[in-house]
Order: sequence, then C-alpha cells, then structure tokens
Amino acid sequence: MALTTDRHTTRRDGAENVDPVAADTTIYVGALVVLDASGNAEPGSAATGLVARGVAAEPADNAGGQAGDLSVRTRKGVFRFGNSAGGDEITRAEIGDTAYIVDDETVAKTDDTGSRSAAGTIEDVDDIGVWVRFD
Repeated sequence: MALTTDRHTTRRDGAENVDPVAADTTIYVGALVVLDASGNAEPGSAATGLVARGVAAEPADNAGGQAGDLSVRTRKGVFRFGNSAGGDEITRAEIGDTAYIVDDETVAKTDDTGSRSAAGTIEDVDDIGVWVRFD
C-alpha cells in the first residue's frame, strides 16, 4: 500500500553484515567470510556456490553448534589477502578483475576451471598480497 503520511525508514550504512554461522564452524577475526547455499556464514574455501560477504570483524566459535546458534559480524571494504602462487598468482595486470577464493586468507587469479567462487574486485597488488574490494 502506498504511503499516505511520513514514514520512518530504517537505514543501514551497508558497511557491515550480521549473518548466522553454519553448524560446527569456527570463523576467526580477519577471515574472508562467505555464505553457503543455506545463507549461513563460514570461512572462505575453494568451492562453488559461495557468496563472499566480507571480512570477519569478530570471532565466531560455533564448533559443536547448530546453524544459527551464533552470528558473525563482517565488514565490507577493501582488504589485503595472501596471493596464490604459480599460474594463479595475481599481478598488477589483474587490477580491476575478479579475485577468486582459495581459502579464508588467500585469493587467486582464476576460478580453477569452475571450482572456486568469486571473492571480489582486485583493487591493488603489493609485495605483501592482494587488495580485494567487497561491496
């Protein structure tokens, strides 16, 4: 129904998310966090069908717990991760391309023939790692 008077519309700044943690899962501060097919948070891993959510702002130890027993807060923005090696090492030539998830602290140049999910956009590369944007 269309408004007929003023309405207070709740707002988020879009910089953080809070998601239920998957069953029997531990997420460490600083981990790349993804959502699984059920919408539960878990550490990034080399798998398909995952949705990159951001970086864990707090720990979540749901070891032995059911999905949703705990929640984890993640932040969006640009964060530095470890760079893959060999043919999957990201170089400055890939700035602007998509980075793919290897694990909760490493990204790669390719999806490894369809076996990795996207992490985010490569913003920069330096001697320490790869800067990835999570929107």
